[in-house]
Amino acid sequence: MSEQKPDPAAQIPPTVPQAPHPVPPAPSAADVMPPSPEQASGQPQPDAPPPAPTRRGMWADGVPDVSGYGGLTTEIVRPAGEPLPGGSWMETIGVRLDALVPGAISRVVWALGELTWHVPREKVAEVMRALRDDAHLRFEMCASISGVHYPLDAGNELHVVYHLYSYTHNRRLRVEVSCPDADPHVPSVVATYPHADWHERETWDMFGVIFDGHPALTRILMPDDWVGHPQRKDYPLGGIPVEYKGAVVPPPDQRRSYR
Repeated sequence: MSEQKPDPAAQIPPTVPQAPHPVPPAPSAADVMPPSPEQASGQPQPDAPPPAPTRRGMWADGVPDVSGYGGLTTEIVRPAGEPLPGGSWMETIGVRLDALVPGAISRVVWALGELTWHVPREKVAEVMRALRDDAHLRFEMCASISGVHYPLDAGNELHVVYHLYSYTHNRRLRVEVSCPDADPHVPSVVATYPHADWHERETWDMFGVIFDGHPALTRILMPDDWVGHPQRKDYPLGGIPVEYKGAVVPPPDQRRSYR
């Protein structure tokens, strides 16, 4: 008898079907992103500050700018100011005015070498008299009165700025008051500074600030029947065509848009 050799196929164990390897799930955003400060500390975090307001073009947002600067975007930054130099005359006159008119200064801004006092509008006439007549202050000259329009400053959209100068002490001071667009009234200072008559008329004409007590608050630049106040930022652009030799330049609101 010949020896039988084992069958190689018989020595291979039968193949057992294997279950497919499970595919791991895709990582979630919580697994990939680091924990937030609130999650890491377990304490609620303060809300992020709102984005700084910006102004596009030469005018306020929402008003088409056809003057050629439509691509300009500017962040609106109000000066925060710096601490007053200790022992300076700026501290001295502030203490003096507060003694004469309590609560006269609501905010002090010292920036770029210029001093600004923010004064409540109901006290501006009394403040101006004290600044002119007191021997320690003596701001004899009101160089100018002008208006400013801040459409985004809710409740204080209209500002009036007074530039004062003291001949006696060689000092300059800026006084600023504000009023809401819904109640654009500020006391007149013509009784203290008579030449403020024309400055207040121009501020009324251009910005619509009503100076209570003014002797004759009428327009000074625009015709008497003009509607609106042209230097406000919500005033629409417009004008009349200007004719040159063989050419006509249309008013701004009829030129092509540069957006």
